[in-house]
Amino acid sequence: MKISVIIPTLNEETTIQSLVAFVLRYGTPYVAEVIVVDGRSTDNTVDCAVRSGATTLVCDKRSRASQLNLGAYSARGEILYFVHADVKPPESFVNDILLAHGDGYEAGCYRFKFDSAKFMLKINSYFTRFSSIMCRGGDQTLFITKDLFSRLGTFYYKGFVFQAQWL
Repeated sequence: MKISVIIPTLNEETTIQSLVAFVLRYGTPYVAEVIVVDGRSTDNTVDCAVRSGATTLVCDKRSRASQLNLGAYSARGEILYFVHADVKPPESFVNDILLAHGDGYEAGCYRFKFDSAKFMLKINSYFTRFSSIMCRGGDQTLFITKDLFSRLGTFYYKGFVFQAQWL
């Protein structure tokens, strides 16, 4: 199974190169590609993503849903792994995803922990252990098989339309 890592970005020049390097370092040989889908950043995010070796697309909409859909549509892997640009998955992310898939799971996510001592963020992290929509968020990352994603449709937002510009 090959994994396509999809990273939506908007003004993430300070984090994108290290995240792409991390994914490539710990994802080999199962990560087929890293796709950065930018929402028309005004900083050097796109240049940084290109230099880091990611396939880089610019989405015509500043919408995370549109960016994630464009990345999924463009992906070659059998498993899609959506990661925010300011998140660091565990080094074991490939093994975790492949083990979960091997156990029959078509989708899954991590609990998350903030790199902060702030009390409210600790509470937020604690609640990601519960299976409720109110306790979920993109910072948990998400893997889903391309087949299931296709059956479900897309990430949705009102008036969804996208066009891509390849870099």
